[in-house]
Order: sequence, then structure tokens, then C-alpha cells
Amino acid sequence: MTSPKSLSRTPPSAVAATTVVSSQLTVQTAGAGFTNLTAEVAKFVREIKAREGAVTLFIRHTSASLTIQENADPTVLDDLMTALKRAAPENAGWRHDTEGPDDMPAHIKTMLTATSLQIPVLRGALALGTWQAIYLIEHRARPHRREVVLQFIGSVN
Repeated sequence: MTSPKSLSRTPPSAVAATTVVSSQLTVQTAGAGFTNLTAEVAKFVREIKAREGAVTLFIRHTSASLTIQENADPTVLDDLMTALKRAAPENAGWRHDTEGPDDMPAHIKTMLTATSLQIPVLRGALALGTWQAIYLIEHRARPHRREVVLQFIGSVN
């Protein structure tokens, strides 16, 4: 095992998490694929004047999900869609096909990804990395109206 050459850490910051602010984001998807939610979540954090804490996103569906992924190269998202299609292909003999051949694969893809995310808020901003973005992943072929609950817990200005 090797030791890191350099480590650094900022001083701890402590706040009393006395504020809880919630909002619901409605997203109209265009069908299967990624929708970038980063700007809308950052806007929520700014509007509520969040200072320190965490914002949680929760999608209220079983055939769409949330993820944090690279935002620089769009081929990453294309490759991720390909990987999800390979992991849960349509017409693979699924018994649950009430809403069509993409029904059960959509549930499997949601199970493999996430229905909630939590992002730290530091000094009033999302603590995402340079190349990170928050995405809703639509797993159904047709467009859908999706609801995402946003909830901040922490301190505000």
C-alpha cells in the first residue's frame, strides 16, 4: 500500500442545521436519456440563500432515476445509456410488460442507479467537482412528466 504524497484538509465548519426547505421540480423528459438538472438545483440553493448543509434530491418514480456524472464529454452519457441497455435489454422474456417492452427494463435500470442523491452545500454553493453534473435518467422510450423533490437541510443567510 502506498501513502499519498500530499494530503490537505480545510478546517471544519460547524453550523446548527435548523432550516429545512423543500420544493418540487417537475421535469418533462424527451424520452430515454439524460436531463441535466444541475442549473435548476443550483438555482434552488441560491434562492433559499443556503449557506452550509446538504441538498437531497428524490425522484418519485420507479422507471426513472438520478445520477451524478461527467458533464464535459457527451459521449460518456451515450456510453452509459448503452451500458444500461445491455444490462436490462427489452424483449428478454420479462413477465412484467404491462406498459410495453421497455417497462421491466426501466424498473431494473432504476434499481441499478439511484432514486435519491445528496450533495453537500459549502459556502452557498453545490460542492460538485469540476466535471460533475446532476442528471435525471429517463428509462422509458416515451416522454414522461417526472417529479423530483428537492430538500435542503442546513443553515441559510
